[in-house]
Amino acid sequence: MKTIVLERPGTFQLTERPAPAAPAAGEALVRVRRVGVCGSDLHAYKGDQPFFTYPRVVGHELGVEIVSVGGSDRGLAAGDRCAVEPYLNCGTCIACRRGKTNCCVRLQVLGVHTDGGMRELITVPVAKLHKSATLSLDQLALIEMLTIGAHAVRRAHLEPGESVLVIGAGPIGLSVIRFAQLVGADVTVLELSERRREFCQRHLQVGRCLDAGGDPVARLEGMLGGDLPTTVFDATGNTQSMVQALRYVANGGKLVLVGLVQAEVGYPDPEMHRRELTLLRSRNATWQDFAWAIRMVEQGRIDLAPWITHRAPADAVPGEFASWLDPARGVVKAVVEF
Repeated sequence: MKTIVLERPGTFQLTERPAPAAPAAGEALVRVRRVGVCGSDLHAYKGDQPFFTYPRVVGHELGVEIVSVGGSDRGLAAGDRCAVEPYLNCGTCIACRRGKTNCCVRLQVLGVHTDGGMRELITVPVAKLHKSATLSLDQLALIEMLTIGAHAVRRAHLEPGESVLVIGAGPIGLSVIRFAQLVGADVTVLELSERRREFCQRHLQVGRCLDAGGDPVARLEGMLGGDLPTTVFDATGNTQSMVQALRYVANGGKLVLVGLVQAEVGYPDPEMHRRELTLLRSRNATWQDFAWAIRMVEQGRIDLAPWITHRAPADAVPGEFASWLDPARGVVKAVVEF
């Protein structure tokens, strides 16, 4: 079967590998139809993705079609189209026993810790398949991306009308913005890229989009009646931004770090203490987040069509992938077709 392997930073290779064996009980053999390219895939290509080893078959944002099921009572059958929850958890550790399968002690994420979906066929647990009778393969491939924002918003316990700032309007930031809007938050966006600010205004109807250059504190207070946002999400994966984000949080507020960076991030304790701030980390997602994301897209409350700006067939990935890192290309989300 056709397989794309990231051999080392900067080098993809298109290869042929044997197809998987028939699925065991509780497993399904699925045909990969679409693969969304995630920021973590871009970082792996550059060589600065935490938890990553080479060579690796990347790809964890998957829109798939079931080929066969190895015995299951979950109502899945050949031909069903599904999104894949790529977080393979053990089910027995302290996190799993508390329902926090997204941060399992022995977690294996497809395309990061173990080989992912940049191949024609893959075997996955049936419990990690999320079926939809109405969503397209493109939409299913973007569900995992949406769940990152959904999980972060659920972690934050936002209140209707709450003033929220989202820093960084890449795909993950966009998902945070949309789910914050869905729970009734009043969202402001802080983003360096004019192209991304325009995307937020046009496609997500964000009324306040600030250039992240300079010192935004005074501008935020001016827009918000002298106050700062009570919840700030940083979705940049940039160390300096993650540290600076503390300055934008109102006294008694929350800072939610959604991005991931391969570095230490430190905060001044007196300032955290004086303002009694809550610091939250958000990692991956759970089945509840997948259910919420699929429901919102099925109901038309999230329109993913504008998000897919670039696509390529699998054969073109080794030559095309590097160009998706170029800001001038204006990539919001790239999709690979198998």
